Amino acid sequence: MTVKGGRGSRRPPTDEQSRLMVKVARMYHEDGRKQAQIADELHITQARVSRLLRRAVDAGIVKTVVTSPAGVHTELEDELQRQYGLTEAVVVDAMSAEERDVAGDLGAAAAAYLESTLLGNESIGISSWSANLLATAARMRPTSTPVANEVVQLVGGVGDPGVQVEANRLLTTIASATGGTPIFVPAPGLIGSAEAKQSLMSDPVIARVSELWSKLTTAIVGIGALEPSPLLRQSGNVFSEEDQDTLRGLGAVGDVCYRFFDASGVLVESELDERVIGIAPDQLMAIPRRIGVAGGVRKLAALRGALLGGWVNVLVTDTAAARRLVETSVAELTDA
Repeated sequence: MTVKGGRGSRRPPTDEQSRLMVKVARMYHEDGRKQAQIADELHITQARVSRLLRRAVDAGIVKTVVTSPAGVHTELEDELQRQYGLTEAVVVDAMSAEERDVAGDLGAAAAAYLESTLLGNESIGISSWSANLLATAARMRPTSTPVANEVVQLVGGVGDPGVQVEANRLLTTIASATGGTPIFVPAPGLIGSAEAKQSLMSDPVIARVSELWSKLTTAIVGIGALEPSPLLRQSGNVFSEEDQDTLRGLGAVGDVCYRFFDASGVLVESELDERVIGIAPDQLMAIPRRIGVAGGVRKLAALRGALLGGWVNVLVTDTAAARRLVETSVAELTDA
């Protein structure tokens, strides 16, 4: 709160009124005295003190100044929201440009955001094979009362036994923190053929999960670049180099839950979609709140595509990526 010694309003106060307004404003805002104390010291009524404080604001004597502390980037968040039509953006500092460090910082920010915005009776969907989401789960604290009914995998979580435990831990940890029932997709995220997918999707267990996908209130997802992350590659749930070349030739720059999009965010359709065991694009887009937790220079084109296409409407990202997103053109990001 800034208190000025000057004056100014549509109907200028007298010198005595200005003097009294400044005196009262300084005693209240700078000295921290209560209105009753001010009234006693100046031998005026408390009601008059209150009126003088209001008039001091109207006259421009008192102005409110909001100063962001270090590590808070509300202006950058506002610009992301404005440019991309986001419901909310959360921007945090990262310790370094290393993906492991970025993941830890994004995870801490996403966990804090979820803890403050999951208000109850939620049906949460969460994607698998994301280091950022694993970091989020690791930093979530259990709520005192349940805020979720169920937490559902959005893509198949079966993979290489050495890393499948990570996908399971991601789901069970967030379910435990929110009080929801964990619901797994007992299949890989990617399978060998469309025929195998049709067979699996008709399985009663997977069919039940598919029904739940249409009832979700919140999705928490990673945003993948065309080049798979180390965790995803280790899981075995990746398209072959030949398939990646096909996607690249179709203009794909990134994905959410194995649904690939181009630099403008438009869904890239191919026969490869018929091998994905996971939420369909229309089901995903129908979820009211879609939270993307992603950052880093490697994913800039994918991040921008996801935002332009509306694949997410809440973004948790780092300052370096956020600044590039508000400053850089599509062509430059595609070349990054």
